Amino acid sequence: MTGPSIYDELVDMFGSAIQTAFPDASHSAIVTQCDPKFGDYQCNSAMALFKQMKGKEGAPKNPRAAADMIIDAVKDSPIIASTSVAGPGFVNIKLSPDWVAGRLGSMMKNGIQSWAPKPPKSKIVVDFSSPNVAKEMHVGHLRSTIIGDTLAKTFEFAGADVLRLNHIGDWGTQFGMLIEYMAEKRPEGLGKEGGKEEDVADLQDLYRAAKAKFDNDEEFKTKARAAVKLLQGGAPEYLSAWNRICDASRKQFEQIYGRLGVTLTERGESFYNPYLAPLVEELMESGVAEESQGATCVFVEGQKVPLIIRKSDGGFGYATTDMAALRQRLNEEKAEWVIYVTDVGQSQHFQMIFAGAKKAGWISNDPDGARVDHVGFGLVLGEDGQKFKARSGDVVRLVDLLDEAKTRCSTTIKERREERGEPISDEELERAASIMGYGAVKYADLKNNRMSNYKFSYDEMLSLKGNTAVYLLYAYARICGIVRKSGKDVGKMKEEGKIVLEHEKEYALGLHLSQFPEALDRTMSELMPNRLCEYLYDLSDIFTGFYTECNVVGSEQEESRLLLCEATATVIRQCFALLGITPMERI
Repeated sequence: MTGPSIYDELVDMFGSAIQTAFPDASHSAIVTQCDPKFGDYQCNSAMALFKQMKGKEGAPKNPRAAADMIIDAVKDSPIIASTSVAGPGFVNIKLSPDWVAGRLGSMMKNGIQSWAPKPPKSKIVVDFSSPNVAKEMHVGHLRSTIIGDTLAKTFEFAGADVLRLNHIGDWGTQFGMLIEYMAEKRPEGLGKEGGKEEDVADLQDLYRAAKAKFDNDEEFKTKARAAVKLLQGGAPEYLSAWNRICDASRKQFEQIYGRLGVTLTERGESFYNPYLAPLVEELMESGVAEESQGATCVFVEGQKVPLIIRKSDGGFGYATTDMAALRQRLNEEKAEWVIYVTDVGQSQHFQMIFAGAKKAGWISNDPDGARVDHVGFGLVLGEDGQKFKARSGDVVRLVDLLDEAKTRCSTTIKERREERGEPISDEELERAASIMGYGAVKYADLKNNRMSNYKFSYDEMLSLKGNTAVYLLYAYARICGIVRKSGKDVGKMKEEGKIVLEHEKEYALGLHLSQFPEALDRTMSELMPNRLCEYLYDLSDIFTGFYTECNVVGSEQEESRLLLCEATATVIRQCFALLGITPMERI
């Protein structure tokens, strides 16, 4: 059974107290975590209540008097050790160490899932990654893929039914160009099978060659456009060639997703083709869309340029496909929340799609209704502060980036093992380097506010010091080593042992562990994975403070402190799982 977070408990408790003390006021409790010098949490409602009640019968004389009235109305609870008023009316709240310890003990017995918060919506679609067929995935796809994956994992942990959609670019004019080039390379043309396997052996060479010819040969350009119409018309050999290209791309994508441990349901642009014409007709009939200069448009408030859902030549574009996709997800998938994870450059496009959907009546401002959000993100920059590129000037291929991170980690791990005189097998080295390398790449991205651009640096992300996945992986392995070297049966301790939080560092660690659900709530409500990274790094730092001052193995408090170590390892492990990082008990 999932219980409320500490924050939720306090909001309910102080909300009831405010209702008791000020029955005529309409005010929800404002509760925040606070500086440990003052307490664990603060209720900051007194100032607002004082202003609201001013001039009314029974109104407090000042905000501090309002704070005193709130405290007097708080019912006795095992959660709170003490309360006090500070400054102009802040209510400082100190939690009971015994209650926090009991909360930790309960999680250890019932599992980390017992701390999963309630998701904001039950059925959620997350649209992320979305590479283009016949093009290699590059560093820009990294951000969408791992941000989307972490958000999806967090919602799934919270109990939501999540559909992870990969809206790949598998339709459009570029396929006419590619298929026509394949046809002209062979004397016999495409044939019934739509070309041969070797035609798509190197999709990048195929794309570059076809694009060069398209840009420089007018006759070829005309033929390529004719090929698009044949493909859209369902010509068998053209569909076969299209499928051949898509299959070859799919294999490349799956190799990357396999390395990153990301799962997606492919549903490309082509899936929505049957929905396009009926959607346009329906929007015309309802008056949502109208004809303008030969095109069919949806004019939305606050935008000078309309959403073009059918071009003047009768063709459909991205706007039509995205409108149809949103409609399908709301109507057929019964999504309560649709989230799009793309770069910030597409923000205006999605604002217009959402405005068009609101005009059509698919979504509204009702908080209980369906919700849509665009999760934008900034650029990946090189160490020179410019857009991250390979030495050749080309965009950095994602496969090369992952290979380089893995190679560097392999060298570092091997050197450290040699320094310690510990042998490592090739198989173990391969696994450890992959985990550390891919984890480092993910964490270096996720720890940043997604809206910001960030500088990509192998040296920084693979550092053993500071806020890196490598540092956190070693920290986790050290905690596991403490428990392992104790020789104690941790499973038995979880069932029979008891956590005691007497030392200030024990309490600080226990409190931070207990705030894990709040980190998840912030991640989900703000759609910001860096909130989880901040929590994880702070946890590692707080654990170091605890371990520095509190002897564990061989101490009088050994059992309790070992349980604290195990609780820390449990929470770190879950953080890693949500961030897509594989933990290692030994490195």
